[in-house]
Amino acid sequence: MENSSTTKSVLILSDSHAHTELDFLEDLEVVPDQIWHAGDIGDLLVTDKLAAIAPTKAVYGNIDGMEIRRCFPEYECFRSGGLKVLMIHIGGRPGRYSPQATKLIQSLKPDIFICGHSHICRVERDKRFGMLYINPGAIGISGFHKFRTCILLRIEKGKPSSIRVLEYPRSAKIPKN
Repeated sequence: MENSSTTKSVLILSDSHAHTELDFLEDLEVVPDQIWHAGDIGDLLVTDKLAAIAPTKAVYGNIDGMEIRRCFPEYECFRSGGLKVLMIHIGGRPGRYSPQATKLIQSLKPDIFICGHSHICRVERDKRFGMLYINPGAIGISGFHKFRTCILLRIEKGKPSSIRVLEYPRSAKIPKN
């Protein structure tokens, strides 16, 4: 049984699309205790690099090939910091969940639901299902998004205590003046 009285920091990201630069990690005040990747990994080098920093959970996304699909499930439900977490790549958003996400949410009753795919960072409380909805946006450089985003979640005493959105220019390197 996991101890929910401890504090955990979790880095949540999605849609790497094989982008392996981890420059955004320099902005973190702490090394995360865990990393959760919500799919469209693109290359196992991404998760290998993340796993070298902290224990990493991931699900595959629609662009991920068989090699990644053999390593990671389509969805994952797990406990962390006393909370039940459900993670899938294509999940939709509150009021407009995909049929598969709706079935999983109804049967598994997570405290936190994480998905990716849209490349749009969004965090909100879903009152209908009594859970926290998190889409970290996209950390990779492929796609229509203007900014790369990820989320640093802090879990304290079995509850989310803070959420910090990290935002970066879409270019791979941050220009130096």
